[in-house]
Amino acid sequence: MTTLTAETINSWADDTNGPVALYLKQRLLPVEGEGAVIFPPTYADIGYNIDSLSDGTKVCTIDSVGSQANRMEPIFKDAPNSQLVPQIEIELHSTNGHVEKRSLLDLAHRAADAVVHSSPSLAPQIAKAFKALHQRHNAMPLCCVAPTSLVFGAWDSRGGSGEKLPRLIRSVIRAWDVDVLSGAAQFNSVWKFLMDEQKAELEKEAKAKQTKLSEKGFADAPATFRKVSSSAAKNMPEFKDGSPNPARRVLGGVSARGRIEREVTINLIALRNLKGATDTETCHIHRYLLALTLIAAVSEASLFLRSGCQLQIADPEDNWSLVPRRGAPKCIIFPPDALGGILLTYALEAAKPFNELWPKELSHKFDLREAKRLLAKKEDDASEED
Repeated sequence: MTTLTAETINSWADDTNGPVALYLKQRLLPVEGEGAVIFPPTYADIGYNIDSLSDGTKVCTIDSVGSQANRMEPIFKDAPNSQLVPQIEIELHSTNGHVEKRSLLDLAHRAADAVVHSSPSLAPQIAKAFKALHQRHNAMPLCCVAPTSLVFGAWDSRGGSGEKLPRLIRSVIRAWDVDVLSGAAQFNSVWKFLMDEQKAELEKEAKAKQTKLSEKGFADAPATFRKVSSSAAKNMPEFKDGSPNPARRVLGGVSARGRIEREVTINLIALRNLKGATDTETCHIHRYLLALTLIAAVSEASLFLRSGCQLQIADPEDNWSLVPRRGAPKCIIFPPDALGGILLTYALEAAKPFNELWPKELSHKFDLREAKRLLAKKEDDASEED
């Protein structure tokens, strides 16, 4: 059993022969109680992401790796964590005095997002940072401008370098041994209360405008089958063998007879593979990024995932495991006040070598002309770009 100290964190960051990962498994429950119906994310044409195992049981993705990363990253927008990373914002547009902005910490693809590449004052900094990483294996420039892109991963598929950054922290929520439920609904309109003349006028107008009365709320509309693309509908009819096709029914959530779990993995190998221009820079990078990663990992996760899917952590304490290169994992104890205590103190100290290197200009503007150029760019252009 290991207790968290600054020396311990330094050893994880510095020791190339040290442990390979930190791992946490959290047992989750619906707020309505065990076995309650929860609603996973839906995907075009396939519905829920469900796999059947060899024993016939089904496992369902409740929150994907990408979605979990996008939920964790914004914790660095608010105090006290906002002291730890540059607070870069991009102005999308301004209308009637209202300025619509987005933080870099909110963008789904982080430093590699299309909005970043369409911001003339920010794009060159990011492109230079990705180029240094790709050509010279130097993570320092990106660490100074967009450190969370190194923590949560990014793929510079639009910027020219093609650099893929593995996530230092990976989190996913799955439900095991699930039963899939179907839903149905019936919308009752005011149609039956309208006069015949009114109905006739509305029917005439709907025909002229090539629309359906039910789509505008003027006719009763049952909801028993979900909409899919025309290509999917060919292989997934609403009725099959004379009965409603379960694959096309409106989705009604899942009930887990097995466990619902959130798994969090911190990849110490990927961390130590990042380098700076010198050994000192490399040490600073490792300690700084590990501090950010630990704060993201220990912060209470937002488990209101979507309408109909609100979860709670079942156990009062988290049990982290330290995974060595060989042999059994060891238990690692995080003090109850670790987030606002040792981890924040450590992170503030680790951030000092980067503070003075952070960009002086934190506000940038999205440029529609640059966005159009990005749309026009061919794949070959992107791959050959300096």
